[in-house]
Amino acid sequence: MMKKLFFAAIVLSLILISATPAFCDGPTTKLGRGICNMIFFPLEIPEQISRMNSSDGPLAASTVGVLKGFGCAIGRMGVGLFETITFAFPVPKHYKPILDDPEYFLENSNF
Repeated sequence: MMKKLFFAAIVLSLILISATPAFCDGPTTKLGRGICNMIFFPLEIPEQISRMNSSDGPLAASTVGVLKGFGCAIGRMGVGLFETITFAFPVPKHYKPILDDPEYFLENSNF
């Protein structure tokens, strides 16, 4: 029974992936975003520390930057997990990203 259910889920996922128009947000993009966010979420901590150090100095970076980094990391991990689990369904509408700024970790970075 489990094998049949698993097979049906795979077939449904493949149908949903192939049914989306080309070059648009779709299940594949959503799955990629989710996996990317789940892999790179720990890097939010040093990134937020660095940003806080640049804008407000080392004292703020060692306190507020660390706390903000942990908060952003937990949020990115949660969104990544949600998008990975629900990649086959258009939630939110039309597979739009939940995180808009940035959609991927370090997407708007100068690196």
